[in-house]
Amino acid sequence: MIGKIIAGSSFGATVGYVMNRCRPEDGEGHRAESIISEAGMDKTERGKVQSRILSFKGIEPPNVQDMVRDFKDQTLLNPRIKNAVGHISLSFSPKDADRLTDPVMAQIAREYMERMGIRNTQLLIVRHTDQAHPHCHIVYNRVGNNGQTISDKNIKIRNSKVCKELTAKYGLYYPRGKEQVRRERLREPDKTKYAIYDAIRGCLPGCKSWGDLEKRLQERGITTTFKYCGNTDRRQGVLFGMSGYTFSGSKIDRAFSFSKLDRHFSQAQRIVTPIVQPRYSAQAIGNLSVAELAITVRRSPGCSAVAVIRANPSIWAASAWRTV
Repeated sequence: MIGKIIAGSSFGATVGYVMNRCRPEDGEGHRAESIISEAGMDKTERGKVQSRILSFKGIEPPNVQDMVRDFKDQTLLNPRIKNAVGHISLSFSPKDADRLTDPVMAQIAREYMERMGIRNTQLLIVRHTDQAHPHCHIVYNRVGNNGQTISDKNIKIRNSKVCKELTAKYGLYYPRGKEQVRRERLREPDKTKYAIYDAIRGCLPGCKSWGDLEKRLQERGITTTFKYCGNTDRRQGVLFGMSGYTFSGSKIDRAFSFSKLDRHFSQAQRIVTPIVQPRYSAQAIGNLSVAELAITVRRSPGCSAVAVIRANPSIWAASAWRTV
């Protein structure tokens, strides 16, 4: 679960955005009319369902103009607030799609608002279905029901904390690190940086050397350049380039710094020393004399003292054995 604080310019634009996620135009170029069914769904006459109201408080849906007027009327209680529009989106992983029914998503959204300390004010919760991942939008009034100000101080810090708490409580999937970044929304140079990150992450498990990695990345249009220590041939850094942009390995990800990648390849190339099998079994040793045993142990590194004692414990006291 990921919460995003969105800057709202006006209630008209924000409510219009969250409510009009229907196909904007039909085949004839005319805007399709948005209507609300008895189940609270926002539909188009010619398009598929793309948004639906999950919950509301202090406003009267479904007409957008009526809801906007309700929000604006309450702002008159505290005209000192320059921007009274509150807008938050809650996004979930496609892995949780089957579990996130409308009642469950509405419950999570309301609990999110409560934990954020955003209460006693108007709000509208609308689910969108225009993307592969489940998500909803929350529009609220920063002017409370009694004219009090709904604070947005440290709202991003609170948002991160609450999202982690609810993710754990409801057992939702939480992407780690760069997994949660939505690639399709990135702009340059971040778009290229994340493309290189994904390429290295995908190639690395099958690479045992720098040469392997360099070759696989080259097939994907990514260059690999090394930085050297002074005028020596000792490598001390690595740069990856693509589409005219160049990044050091550590800038792409700390796990892709030169030292960490070099350590990875060293471990991948580590040779395991084979175990030397003894040339004599315990049974064969048991048939040898004490003098022969002493010679056998000296000449056979794989023949251990344990094997000798197990074969004939009585020879431990023999002087010939103690000289081995």
